[in-house]
Amino acid sequence: MNIALFPPLLGLIGMIAAFVVYMLVMKYPDGEDKVKKIGDQIHAGALAFMKTEYKYLLVFIAVLVVLAQMFLGTETAIAVVVGAACSSLAGFIGMYAATKANVRTATAAQKDGAAAALSVSFYGGSVMGLCVASLGLIGLGGLYYFYAADGGTHVHALEGFGMGASVVALFSRVGGGIFTKSADVGADLVGKIEAGIPEDDPRNPGVIADNVGDNVGDVAGMGSDIFESYCGSMIASIAIAYTMKDSGLMFLPLGLAATGLVASILGIFIVKLRSAKEPASALRSGTLLAPAIFIVMAYFLMNSMGDIPMAVLWCVISGAVGGVLIGLITEYYTGSAPVKKIAESGETGSATVMISGLSVGMQSVVIPILILATIILVSTSLASGAGVVGVYGVGIAAVGMLSTVGITMAIDAYGPVAVSYTHLTLPTNREV
Repeated sequence: MNIALFPPLLGLIGMIAAFVVYMLVMKYPDGEDKVKKIGDQIHAGALAFMKTEYKYLLVFIAVLVVLAQMFLGTETAIAVVVGAACSSLAGFIGMYAATKANVRTATAAQKDGAAAALSVSFYGGSVMGLCVASLGLIGLGGLYYFYAADGGTHVHALEGFGMGASVVALFSRVGGGIFTKSADVGADLVGKIEAGIPEDDPRNPGVIADNVGDNVGDVAGMGSDIFESYCGSMIASIAIAYTMKDSGLMFLPLGLAATGLVASILGIFIVKLRSAKEPASALRSGTLLAPAIFIVMAYFLMNSMGDIPMAVLWCVISGAVGGVLIGLITEYYTGSAPVKKIAESGETGSATVMISGLSVGMQSVVIPILILATIILVSTSLASGAGVVGVYGVGIAAVGMLSTVGITMAIDAYGPVAVSYTHLTLPTNREV
């Protein structure tokens, strides 16, 4: 079998895994009476938003396809369609699963406790993560097989895949984000200030819109955004390798992404096994162990390919380790001492909160920037020293950083699902 077929085949396996995880979510009860009613309203609102958004998005995609056909050729136009379709499908499926998981997380928390709630909410987020990684491999891997494998002459057309994914990411991320914040602020202004209803109380209709925004912006929008970055890093590395006429280096980004998908599935399983422990500890286990598994698998993959310099492996490792470090630093600045410092500054008024928050925000990006600069320097030097174009080392390091996007996205999407469940539990204590 042609080795170029393995990435799209593993992508299909990943979609099967996503379906299995979705069915595990659906096994949990969806609640009764008011909880179920509110959950259905959130689900219906999210579907309505996505359908409207995609209707307008289709116009822009059509224009882009026509322009690509006129100036870049049929192959690029096809790639644009495939990229847009895969990104849209990943976002829609992830949002659909998240809105189904919301109400089931609430019910599981009330009946079975925190461990069950963690399982349901994480499963809901895992569908998004697996869809992003799997559809990226299916779409880009399939195009690579037809356009680039076995001496294909249409490698340039792969850039169209990134163009299509970027347009969807722009609409989904920005459009969904604006909707989220508009609904959030509107609900607070009308509920707390005008009507005197407590924040996040479902008696306020704006809370429903707020929860819809959490799903369409922070799940679907974020998924499409990461999908574009995930595939963009692979496309860039493939294009650079093509200029070097090295088929092994051309295939390597897709091979690494495929191993990353397997590592992500194992990481999701690890989180499930540790779900009985503290949620933060369980999630951190998956976040740390998945990249470690990926690095081991990447070593065996590159050894099996034979002609890949080991310096390229160190470029991949630098990206994977750098991604983990940036995640840990972000966790510190968003859930540890800096947050407490900002909260304490509120004792002296809103002005000090803003000043403190702004200063901590600026401080929080310094170390990640230094890490990224170090990754670029190290990967460029290693690749150049091994006789490979230096910029390829940077590209493959980015692939290494994003290869475990399956579990990273699962943990990111877990947040909106878990937040929504707290809103759904309120009707049990208040009249709606």
